[in-house]
Amino acid sequence: MHQNQLTAEELDRAFAALSDPIRRQIIARLSISDATVNELAAPFDISLQAISKHLQVLQNAGLISRRREAQRRPCHLIRENLAQLTAWINEYSTEQEQKFQRLEALLTNEKD
Repeated sequence: MHQNQLTAEELDRAFAALSDPIRRQIIARLSISDATVNELAAPFDISLQAISKHLQVLQNAGLISRRREAQRRPCHLIRENLAQLTAWINEYSTEQEQKFQRLEALLTNEKD
């Protein structure tokens, strides 16, 4: 993902990655602190291989990164990219809210 503005393809990948409840739980866990695959897998009743596939999807979407620390390879949430998704949603949410407010004002004026 770019630091400034997400492309349509990056948005598609990120939102598709977040469409899975396990991936959203992984993001929630990583929002607390970095974690290894084993730590991330602990709350789930699925294989480590399945967790690794979920992590790969999140990594390809630019939402997490992994680095090597001796024998460990902790996962890290890329907060800047998640913030860009939130900003994208907020931009359109605000735009819709303004449209509803204009419509409400128009309807209120017609009643008077």
